[in-house]
Amino acid sequence: MSAKKLGFGMMRLYRTDPNDEGSIDFELTKKMVDLYLERGFTYFDTAWMYCGHRSEEAVKICLTDRHPRENYTITTKLPAYMLKSEADRDWLFNEQLRKTGAGYFDYYLLHDVNSNSLVNFKKYDCFRWIKDKKAQGAVKKIGFSYHDGPELLDELLTEHPEFDVVQLQINYLDWESPAIQSRACYEVAEKHGKQVIVMEPIKGGTLANVPEEAARMFKEHAPERSISSWAVRFAASLKNVVMVLSGMTTMEHMLDNTSYMQDFQPLTEEEVALCIKAAEIINADITIPCTGCSYCTVKCPKNIAIPQYFSLYNADYKINVDRTWNGHCGYFEHLATRFGKCDDCIKCGQCEAMCPQHLPIRQLLETVDEYFKSIN
Repeated sequence: MSAKKLGFGMMRLYRTDPNDEGSIDFELTKKMVDLYLERGFTYFDTAWMYCGHRSEEAVKICLTDRHPRENYTITTKLPAYMLKSEADRDWLFNEQLRKTGAGYFDYYLLHDVNSNSLVNFKKYDCFRWIKDKKAQGAVKKIGFSYHDGPELLDELLTEHPEFDVVQLQINYLDWESPAIQSRACYEVAEKHGKQVIVMEPIKGGTLANVPEEAARMFKEHAPERSISSWAVRFAASLKNVVMVLSGMTTMEHMLDNTSYMQDFQPLTEEEVALCIKAAEIINADITIPCTGCSYCTVKCPKNIAIPQYFSLYNADYKINVDRTWNGHCGYFEHLATRFGKCDDCIKCGQCEAMCPQHLPIRQLLETVDEYFKSIN
């Protein structure tokens, strides 16, 4: 892959209704797609579940219906949670072709491979199936996105050398994380000679809004650079990383990211050290390390707005001042009128099985619920 290293992750597209994941602002997205292509970038990443199951539709409306197919690359993924039979593999694949209008996929991945999803992928023979899709010419390159430990990744890449790429969560906050193990997983992919596509380089926006101490450190070194640019460039500077996905929501995100990635310059050793120092500062300040990906909500039987509740908790927990009125409590109550309440959780654990960050969601929902009830 010789394309510019910034990929357009169509996972966090701007919503016209903040409470409706599927309310994509298609006109804004068209303008962002056009600018992205005009600046020489070509890689689009989507998936069945993104944006309330409408991201692939957005690809057709904003991209494939409007631009020549040879001008860009499209990646989508096979979701394990949708598989109930072997026939579902082709049904999903054909639906994705229809929804995207792509004709073929440049990259097709098994989505969110981990010890839980692997059960379905093996049960329905998806490793052979995806290899056959490539042999048939319906897919140019195959791989999988991955959210688990380095040991399982090593096993999979040893058993399946036919995969072209692996998509990993890599950012400077997770680089040494005992839970995510970004460095260890990256080193396994490197050992197997696999190209790496990076997801969550800004960790759902966490690394665009760092604590004041970390922000000051970055700005003193390079006043003209955005805070988020450090995170994207950290990931893009790694050997064997061929693409870094950014879930760009606004035109401001697009303008900033394409400005410094158009003529990408890797980080120096000194700059890498600054990122590692920033990670130490952030880890001392963070409460619930949720990225807002919403994987947890896909199968929630009570429709609990888990990422929104966690975001409210993170925002409020850092406010250490006396106050007679708390706006976050209002948001907490408003969410409960449209979605399930935190204490509606029936402890089924489906959310935790889907969570790429391996968070103890059931326990955290109790914490959030108790917290807001205590200050309301």
